[in-house]
Amino acid sequence: MAEQKKPTFIYTYAYSKEERSLCHLEMRSFFGKATNDNIIKSTKKINPNRSPFIRERIEVIYEGAALQELVDQAKDIKMGDQTFKVIFSKINDRKAPNTIEYQERRDIERAIGWVIEGEADVHQPDHIFGMAVVGERWYFGHYLKSEAIWLQHTKKPREYSTALSTRVARAVSNIAVPDPEGIKSIDPCCGIGTVLVEALSMGVDMDGRDINPLVVDGSKENIEHFGLKGNVTLGPISEVKDNYDVAVIDMPYNLYTHATPEDQLSILKHARRFAKKVVVITIETMDDMVQEAGFTIIDRCETQKGYFTREILVCE
Repeated sequence: MAEQKKPTFIYTYAYSKEERSLCHLEMRSFFGKATNDNIIKSTKKINPNRSPFIRERIEVIYEGAALQELVDQAKDIKMGDQTFKVIFSKINDRKAPNTIEYQERRDIERAIGWVIEGEADVHQPDHIFGMAVVGERWYFGHYLKSEAIWLQHTKKPREYSTALSTRVARAVSNIAVPDPEGIKSIDPCCGIGTVLVEALSMGVDMDGRDINPLVVDGSKENIEHFGLKGNVTLGPISEVKDNYDVAVIDMPYNLYTHATPEDQLSILKHARRFAKKVVVITIETMDDMVQEAGFTIIDRCETQKGYFTREILVCE
């Protein structure tokens, strides 16, 4: 029996200059590659709501070397009593003078919509089709727009000024656990649970832990506030007994729990004991310390918040 071909997906991206490094690390974690073109083609199926940078996803049904090929193929679509809409993505990897501007995109949408058997509805369609150009090929398929779910988590009952932003926390969760299936993870210095909230909201199995009783309570309150369920315990990292596939460690540096270099090394050495992979977030360079703890840095990025730059290290 012939092996069934994996479906192809097109993802489009939007990010600021400051977020480029972080977004590209998340891309590499999801797809094993990154691109400067803000559009990526892959057989990996990612829910676009997971990423703070993905704008839309097209699940490819048809492809061709020219628009006419898609028009010819779309004639086979019969919508029955369902209404539809066609969206041509404004993001593509074409450079001037071959860019596809607004009016041409509308004309292309109409050309395809015209041959689909069914009733078009631009305002409240039952189904949305998407189109995109990647390289020299044209793609058409089922369209799914990203919902900025992480935005709902920006106002927490308990907050720290030094905590990661929700966008960064969501990207970090994806970098740590790109595919949650069967993966057990932990944030052993979880603070008020910024990463935990993002991870749990995406169905990532992540435990929380912290040495500070105030923030453990805060973390539990934040998780509960968003209707999520997670296990947060009080205690030092040295007392973690279970083994995990991944640990996320945002090195403590705030008013309540500033870690000395000795503390930091100890945290990393304990993480080495119970986790195969660690994503370290730090405001100071600690490559040597990471190596001393027995890890190898396999990927990295930088992200800025106000005056400080954080490094995010993926270590195995």
